[in-house]
Amino acid sequence: MKVSCPERAILEHVTSRWGVLVLAALLDAESLRFSELRDGIGDVSEKMLTQTLRTLERDGFVRRRARPVIPPHVDYDLTDLGREAAGKVRALAVWTESRVAAVAEAQSAYDAARV
Repeated sequence: MKVSCPERAILEHVTSRWGVLVLAALLDAESLRFSELRDGIGDVSEKMLTQTLRTLERDGFVRRRARPVIPPHVDYDLTDLGREAAGKVRALAVWTESRVAAVAEAQSAYDAARV
């Protein structure tokens, strides 16, 4: 399969370290506030989370809803497209988790053969 530039950019957004974690977190929740996302993901800077959310929003995966209250209240949730992408990403994450031992074994065999 040849991947064109637009497809590659979308794939990078969805499968980036923070993109995967944002999509997974939102798949498990109806909607989350910024602080809930940050706390749930852990170890992500506010700047990186903001950039990731903006990218996913621009791509049509995430919806940002600002409520006119004081203090400002912003919720994030998945669009239908985002829910579809998140399901695919989650399937890959589940598969990866189930195959960690097999990958570690392959890595050990590779490393031993190179010595």
